[in-house]
Amino acid sequence: MQKIDLHIHTTMSDGSLAPKEIVDEAYKNGVSVIAIADHDTIDAYTDDLFSYANSKNIRIIPAVEISTKTEKAGIHVLGYNFNLKNQPFREKLSKIRNARHDYLHNVSKKINQLGYFINVEQLDRIDAVTKAHIALDVVNNEKNKEILLQNFGHIPSKGEFIETIMNENCPAYVKKETVTPKEAAEMIRKANGKVVLAHPVAYVHEDNFTDEDILNIINEMKPDGLEANYLYIDRNNNIFDETEKWNKFAKENNLFVTVGSDFHNKDGIRPEIGFANTNFVLEDNVVDEIIKNLKFRGDFANV
Repeated sequence: MQKIDLHIHTTMSDGSLAPKEIVDEAYKNGVSVIAIADHDTIDAYTDDLFSYANSKNIRIIPAVEISTKTEKAGIHVLGYNFNLKNQPFREKLSKIRNARHDYLHNVSKKINQLGYFINVEQLDRIDAVTKAHIALDVVNNEKNKEILLQNFGHIPSKGEFIETIMNENCPAYVKKETVTPKEAAEMIRKANGKVVLAHPVAYVHEDNFTDEDILNIINEMKPDGLEANYLYIDRNNNIFDETEKWNKFAKENNLFVTVGSDFHNKDGIRPEIGFANTNFVLEDNVVDEIIKNLKFRGDFANV
């Protein structure tokens, strides 16, 4: 059975493994096609990486996960098989990434005011710094142990800290300058890529989106596909497999589907590359259809 994983993060954004280590892990897990979808950066994609993957008989589809914002919540837009050499696309990603550092400094001030220590200088060295980096720095800092226990009753996960302290309507919320889903979709299309709305199941569980909310976003951004094959884990580490629902939703709205673990690190809870630590599998005909829809032609397109 062919295994693919089209949503993986590296140390170029908020993942724990370097790009070549991702290839090694994919090889170990029997995954034959991967896509690194770092946040607002495509710096993982080098000639050396493609050569290394080729030596392991692993095919790579170029990807990126762009952070966008609607009135109701943050939305992630995935781009696939775009032209990696498209300079306007690279420049726009760089602009979005730079806004992350402005956000870091602004949110750090609020987090400090709440009594938490935060290593701003260290975080500022991370090119595509994210909320996850910031939250992890706080919850892992021994200096914050007492105040975290006082406020949470335990040491929270990075996700719980984000949802309780940093998200909208929370004490350290800072509005981040970003683009809309529609603008991100246009960026990707202009670079000859395919547009996919990332993990709709997450918006339902985290932001109380209804199916109508998801449909409104789709009607506005007009994606090509939907990341329907995705296992969602909530702040209490409950696993939700709603893939059947979202595959049906995609079909009803004339969208193709993709699949992604959203791998960041091995925490023993969330899916690993290729869903190796889960029972989740896709039939070969489904995998073939996904690859066909992304117009991957068997060689490294757009590279």
